[in-house]
Amino acid sequence: MAAEKLKSLNLQNQALDIIFREARTHRAWQQREVPDALIDQIYELLKFGPTSANCCPARFVFVKSKDAKERLRPHLDEGNKEKTMTAPVTAIIAYDLKFYEQMPKLAPHMKDGKAMFTSKPEKIRDTAFLNGSLQGAYLIIAARALGLDCGPMSGFDADGIKKEFFADNDYVPNFLCNIGYGDESKLHPRSPRLTFDETSKII
Repeated sequence: MAAEKLKSLNLQNQALDIIFREARTHRAWQQREVPDALIDQIYELLKFGPTSANCCPARFVFVKSKDAKERLRPHLDEGNKEKTMTAPVTAIIAYDLKFYEQMPKLAPHMKDGKAMFTSKPEKIRDTAFLNGSLQGAYLIIAARALGLDCGPMSGFDADGIKKEFFADNDYVPNFLCNIGYGDESKLHPRSPRLTFDETSKII
């Protein structure tokens, strides 16, 4: 029994190392393909992360082909171009301002799920942004859990990406995340983090 408990603790520690303690934000990439099936697995994990009323407002475009990368290039800040163009995949994490249309499907137990948001633009935007950001974080956790590295970033022309990739819908770009197998030889020393006492309190 003690051996099984120790094995379980070791597995938990390995998982925490992979997802948090040893994971890094990567800017340089090995030229290894990320298969489409693995991208699908990322979504199949992240979709189970909680959102308020199960609203699930995040929408994803996984930019992988050379042509799609070239469409993305003009809308990137200069400092983000090389890291993005050399990454195997770049996820555009957006949120849908019409997410509430899916509420009857996503929250069938709520009789007024859609009506909660109809004609309430501020509530729609706040809910979409906050929960879409959560789902973007779940994407990072899922990708790391599957053995991939991530490089989330801002630094892009949101209006340009909206016109290029989301012209025919109500999706709003939130942030980008490069995904692949990072080149650890190009990492800088890890930057410090704030302590619990600097950021938190228990009351």
